[in-house]
Amino acid sequence: MDRRTPLTRWSRRSPAGSWDAGSPAWRCSAEFRSPSRRAGDARFAAPRPAHRWDGVREAFSFGPPPPQDPGMPGAVSPSGVAAGDDWLTVNVWTPDPGPAARRPVMVWIYGGAYRVGSADTPGYDASHLARDGDLVVVTFNHRVGVEGFASIDGAPANRGLLDQVAALEWVRDNITAFGGDPDQVTVFGESAGAGSIAALMAMPRAAGLFHRAIAQSVPGTYFSDALAKDVAAAISAELRLGPSVADLSGVDPSALAAAGAAVAARLSEYADRWGQVALTPTPFSPVVDGDVLPSTPWQALAGGSGREVHLVTGHNRDEFRLFIAHELGQVDEARAARALRVFGPGPDGARAYRGAYPDATAAQLYELVQSDWLFRMPSLHLAEAQLAGGGQAHMYELTWTAPAHGGFLGACHGLDVPLVFGNLHSPMAQMLLGSEPPPAAELLSRQFRTAWTTFAAAGDPGWPRYDSHQRLTRVFDVDPLVTAYPETESRRLWHGHSFDALPLL
Repeated sequence: MDRRTPLTRWSRRSPAGSWDAGSPAWRCSAEFRSPSRRAGDARFAAPRPAHRWDGVREAFSFGPPPPQDPGMPGAVSPSGVAAGDDWLTVNVWTPDPGPAARRPVMVWIYGGAYRVGSADTPGYDASHLARDGDLVVVTFNHRVGVEGFASIDGAPANRGLLDQVAALEWVRDNITAFGGDPDQVTVFGESAGAGSIAALMAMPRAAGLFHRAIAQSVPGTYFSDALAKDVAAAISAELRLGPSVADLSGVDPSALAAAGAAVAARLSEYADRWGQVALTPTPFSPVVDGDVLPSTPWQALAGGSGREVHLVTGHNRDEFRLFIAHELGQVDEARAARALRVFGPGPDGARAYRGAYPDATAAQLYELVQSDWLFRMPSLHLAEAQLAGGGQAHMYELTWTAPAHGGFLGACHGLDVPLVFGNLHSPMAQMLLGSEPPPAAELLSRQFRTAWTTFAAAGDPGWPRYDSHQRLTRVFDVDPLVTAYPETESRRLWHGHSFDALPLL
């Protein structure tokens, strides 16, 4: 394939397109140059335009992953994959690379607590989606951790989000050559990827770059500017430096990631300053800086910022169990009481939870309030904010129990990812589904893939829109159904709560 214009606007050396014999669809990769350790003061800048080139570029491998916390589950090491500092890459799966095909496009944004992630993760292979949905799928890398989300003096905030905007601009400008329709772009993502999508719906810079959105398990954490700066100061202090471009641009990326990991390992020590954040898995989140991200997604959507974007959002029933499965047997009344006090809505949240769930054990209350605070209620409130702003939304919940570990994990966080991609033997899938996924896993996977690809193609996932009266919600299980939103008690408890930017105490 001969390309007279670059596949990406930002790459100095970009693959143009090649046949991947291991995939039933074309998979092409494009790289764009990220500000790197060789770039000096430009390292923490926004993505930059690329030089044009003539000729053919091969695309047989993924690019290197962005620097990330080496000790966190899901972290990707540069060893064994492409090495280098060009961290930002774009990959395309397409059934037909002809420009006349004009197929719908799905763009995946990975999760990973804003700390880790890479598009070369086996579970993100988009072959099944592209083939079964007869559409084009794009995945890409964006900066995470300190490189992408720390508040650094002299650098733009939310660099990871700016990377995502740049990737979507690449899709707008180039996807026609790969058989895609730039006027039918759906973004989809899970966890931090869903939080990124919610932020993109609130960002003026992303307006018009996508037309539909699927946000799976939206986290409710967005930082105030003051909180983000305090977190960055703590991380840079690990290196005896200040949180500025001048101080940090010469630090090796792996050392900077390690400093972020060191603070993440001691988050509970910062409870008196960072509040709820100190009891979460990550010191990173998008920053409501007033520029890149002017307000929280709930405020922006209620004001109409997402009115032109058709939204699907939802969550899993047992979200937080993935993070606390190893400690549930150790949760006593004191730990449950603290969690209810810290995460419950309003000053009377603890009593309200105990009243709403009178038969719940301490461990169940501990899990419930954290599932609600971090994922379930933010997802529900995002749909409600979208309605308030004049937009359209569909709501879902996954209730099928992950079969691995005797079903102990339930319908936990992340279970939807292998089901959406159909990669049921990937490492992530095996952790949740077991070494031999049961037939029910394939059944659920087909449900998800059909709903997601149909929504991307026609704007209809297969069930009615959510509204404030019937609250119709698709429940994904072996026997699927559409019913009123199932988590009625939690919805009632959190009614009227505002998910604001988290403050520095």
